[in-house]
Amino acid sequence: MKIEHVAMYVNDLEGARDFFVKYLGAKSNDGYHNKTTDFRSYFLTFDDGARLEIMTKPGMDDPAKGMARTGFIHIAFSLGSKEAVDDITKRLKDDGYEVLSGPRTTGDGYYESSVLAIEGNQVEFTV
Repeated sequence: MKIEHVAMYVNDLEGARDFFVKYLGAKSNDGYHNKTTDFRSYFLTFDDGARLEIMTKPGMDDPAKGMARTGFIHIAFSLGSKEAVDDITKRLKDDGYEVLSGPRTTGDGYYESSVLAIEGNQVEFTV
């Protein structure tokens, strides 16, 4: 069994798509638009075949996103090397994103960094 895809709602659909394309090399489909409900989405595909669906629709609830809360807390990308983790962390920091931690080796042995990226959602980068 494998996870087919993960989905997230966003307010800025184009901005979220651009983030994943620019920083992580995602390939985007042409998008979907339900004209009845005004639901819109893109499927983003990454090099290893993993897929992320980003979606938006009018009238979504958008409460504050605390760092310690129930539910999904971050999405993690394995970049293959410490140098790649260092590079993307620096690039995101230079582009104005908040680095929450790292790059560092965690107590359980992961080399990672965590960045506050898409609309207050955490994106983690690891080897």
